[in-house]
Amino acid sequence: METKRKFEIDMCHGPLLGKILLFSLPLMASGVLQLLFNAADMVVVGRWGNSDALAAVGSTGSLINLLVNVFLGLSVGTNVLTARYFGSKQDKELSDMVHTAILTAAICGVFLIFVGFFIAPFALTWMGAPTEVLSKSVLYIRIYFAAMPAMMLYNFGAAILRAVGDTRRPLVYLFISGVVNVILNLIFVIGFHMSVAGVGLATAISQVVSAYLVLRCLLKSDAAYGLKINKLRINAHKMTAMLKIGLPAGLQGALFAISNVLIQASINSFGTVAIAGNSAAANLEGFVYMAMNTLYQTAISFVGQNYGNNYFKRIKRTAVLCLIIVSIVGIVFGNIMYFLSPVLLRAYVNKEDVAADMAIAYGVRRLLFVCCPYFLCGVMDTLVGCIRGMGRSVLPMIVSLTGACVFRIIWIHTIFAQNRSLDVLYVSYPISWFLTSLVHAICFVIVFSLEKKRFGQNEA
Repeated sequence: METKRKFEIDMCHGPLLGKILLFSLPLMASGVLQLLFNAADMVVVGRWGNSDALAAVGSTGSLINLLVNVFLGLSVGTNVLTARYFGSKQDKELSDMVHTAILTAAICGVFLIFVGFFIAPFALTWMGAPTEVLSKSVLYIRIYFAAMPAMMLYNFGAAILRAVGDTRRPLVYLFISGVVNVILNLIFVIGFHMSVAGVGLATAISQVVSAYLVLRCLLKSDAAYGLKINKLRINAHKMTAMLKIGLPAGLQGALFAISNVLIQASINSFGTVAIAGNSAAANLEGFVYMAMNTLYQTAISFVGQNYGNNYFKRIKRTAVLCLIIVSIVGIVFGNIMYFLSPVLLRAYVNKEDVAADMAIAYGVRRLLFVCCPYFLCGVMDTLVGCIRGMGRSVLPMIVSLTGACVFRIIWIHTIFAQNRSLDVLYVSYPISWFLTSLVHAICFVIVFSLEKKRFGQNEA
């Protein structure tokens, strides 16, 4: 019992700040580690390949997110419901939720193999991927999607562990799989000269390793959230509840990805060197995003557990603390990333490539407009996490759709169409984050008041 409990965090009692940090710091390290190992793909293929290979891998990111985000959104529903049942000690409901979620993850993963294989060539062509990198991009996506069942199982399994306060073991699992990824990158790309195919294969194998480790953890657990093969079945009630919360979250992620696909298509029109510089910069800003996104996940778990017990004072304190922390993280990390960008971006390019300096210049420019005000994106996401933790998922989806996605699409077809420059394209990001954050803040106050009135308030 002691071994089982030492990984859990009681989010419903005791001081909040220390527990939020205890929960979020390993989660932050996990996100940064994941990005570091993903960056290894870009660095290896960029330094031991060329700008075409770097562009081929980098230009697939927005499309991958578009195809995957709907399904990964279901893991948000898993997180919210697992936290709620765990916090209110409903063991039977918790067990049903876990087994429904894991089976759903496996089914979604198998489906995504076929989606990625057949849709990739058409989608990349529609995005205007340069012909010199198209075949490599298609190859990378097809190899990447072959490991989709593993990716889904890891993300759903990690969501279950996070919901009960365990962010340390997923960190260890990511570290192990990431080391595997880096080693295989070096072997396949440098040793076997497999270029884009080697990077994709290394990533796919590392996904399988992380999935194995998280499933092994759940299978060995004797807690209520432990996994038993003979109990794997879809519980209709739990599936409905998971879809109610997770599907809007997934659709929101997909809609954001659609706007990013349009932006990527606009960037593609500036040529291969611009794509390479943008891809490297986007990879760097991912570190800041992952650090901030941990507060979104923290808010979901803490609000979810306390919502299950009607501890609304703790929900309010959780929201305030998470917003303060995410603002600090975003401002500090975002500006550090920008000021170090000329040095950091150099790691992504082959110094013998004649276009290296130009690619770096493109990357630095993107980071100026995106990373310096990036804390606004963190505030926006954290407010969404607070609202979702109370079981409301459609409302933030609608707000995000209107405030960010629709806004960016209109921006591309109006302001950018009249002033075709990357600066004009990039500035749409911070403006959309600011506007959407304001509306989410109003929505949180309204939802909090309604839920408190509906259930009353218990004392922790």
